[in-house]
Amino acid sequence: MRLFVFPHTQLGSLSALRVFSSDANNGIVDPPDMTPPIPPYKEKTGETTDLKRARLLYQSRKRGMLENGLLLSTFAGRYLDSFTEDQLTSYDKLINQPTNDWEIYYWVTGAKETPQEFKSDVMELLQKFSKNEEKSSRISQPDLY
Repeated sequence: MRLFVFPHTQLGSLSALRVFSSDANNGIVDPPDMTPPIPPYKEKTGETTDLKRARLLYQSRKRGMLENGLLLSTFAGRYLDSFTEDQLTSYDKLINQPTNDWEIYYWVTGAKETPQEFKSDVMELLQKFSKNEEKSSRISQPDLY
């Protein structure tokens, strides 16, 4: 059996390799994920409510993917000021606990079932907001506090 090792071009990293085997029975072999682990979510304590709202608005804007940045920041801009402390905590866990922003996007848009741990009145409100039934323009993010 001959093995050919190539950098995984989509990731643009020499550390991410795919192994191609010339053996017809094996095909493509992906090595195990070697990315560093993401630290577990730790709820922030000792924040004032105003500081928590400002942090959540900032984190809603800086998602790493435009779709969530626009969706979450416009949602946060509209609703964070009216959220109770429990709703702020629920939203904090939603946007900071999952390790994959695409999962959040899929749950919010209904492409995937929302896991039980993230089902809440905040998630329902966010899912309704994502439908944009009022057809409002959401092409820019709200100002930071």
